[in-house]
Amino acid sequence: MTVESTAARKTTRRSSGTKRTASASPSTTKKTSTRAAAGATEPELVQLLTPEGERVQHPDYDIDLSAEELRGLYRDMVLTRRFDSEATSLQRQGELGLWASLLGQEAAQIGSGRALRDDDYVFPTYREHGVAWCRGVDPTNLLGMFRGVNNGGWDPNSNNFHLYTIVLGSQTLHATGYAMGIAKDGADSAVLAYFGDGASSQGDVNESFVFSAVYNAPVVFFCQNNQWAISEPIEKQTRVPLYQRARGFGFPGVRVDGNDVLACLAVTRSALERARRGEGPTLIEAFTYRMAAHTTSDDPTRYRRDAEREAWEAKDPILRLKAYLENEGHADAAFFEELEAESEALGKNVREVVRAMPVPEHMAMFDNVYADGHALVDEERAQFAAYQASFADGEAE
Repeated sequence: MTVESTAARKTTRRSSGTKRTASASPSTTKKTSTRAAAGATEPELVQLLTPEGERVQHPDYDIDLSAEELRGLYRDMVLTRRFDSEATSLQRQGELGLWASLLGQEAAQIGSGRALRDDDYVFPTYREHGVAWCRGVDPTNLLGMFRGVNNGGWDPNSNNFHLYTIVLGSQTLHATGYAMGIAKDGADSAVLAYFGDGASSQGDVNESFVFSAVYNAPVVFFCQNNQWAISEPIEKQTRVPLYQRARGFGFPGVRVDGNDVLACLAVTRSALERARRGEGPTLIEAFTYRMAAHTTSDDPTRYRRDAEREAWEAKDPILRLKAYLENEGHADAAFFEELEAESEALGKNVREVVRAMPVPEHMAMFDNVYADGHALVDEERAQFAAYQASFADGEAE
């Protein structure tokens, strides 16, 4: 079974050569359809690759990529989707406690992730598996926290990719503070902060907008608007398009087709370049769709219709880039076959590594809570030790 069919249910190299044709602007020329079941009007957004795989131009954003670079973006999305589907399966088998799928959001994450320079810094939420892939984080390291065997699994400074943030919106404040710091240090790097449409309603996000604008911080806010904050639709979260909120804080916002990897790459790279020039923050709204559940503890059939998902499946980010590659002769059958074999090998490795993860010693949870220890933690440690000892053979499940 192919990765695409597994994900659709029906149907580490960096990209370079990006070229900006004009200055950043929120104006657009292309439109795609939004929630079919709700009958909403079509949003204006930046688009370079139509759902049918047709290459189009945009007056303010464009890129010129080689066939090899295009194949690299396709490989990134396919392998990220395979990793994600493998993690979902592992959770269903009881190997993970929870999983937050990115199904349908691969273009937003790979496009923005490949726009980064090595010296840029990323502050993710808990769903940026594709961005982690772009930053060179071992995919299996993402699973330790969801298996409950560690508190993160990677060193943030090794890849300039911060640990996953479960608390909604708090990472935008961390990103803003970090960006203010590197600006004071005189560095020309930028910061990329991710959050979702639901988190846009959090006070932390709005406070980060205030600080970043006032201090002209080199930060790009990347909102993946996947239409649903768990069971709350976007219509219940805002009366205006999310990207327009930036104007009220004094910096530009732009809406991009979040299922178009080329547009996401071009828009994000432009915003990062703007930040490095000292022109302050930008808000990018990637208009996309969460094709899976919010997490594996969620049942989306209780609050959204099948017709809605089917409409978005027709705009699948992987299928549209595949169509473009095939139509332009940028990839042959051998490429897709080799990628499928690589995908299978990745899935096998993920399964083996997860099941072999060592179980931490029970008492380790009390270590490193405080740098110098704490009387309350010591008391809790003693109580837990007594509880463990009360079981036969001194072990508890």
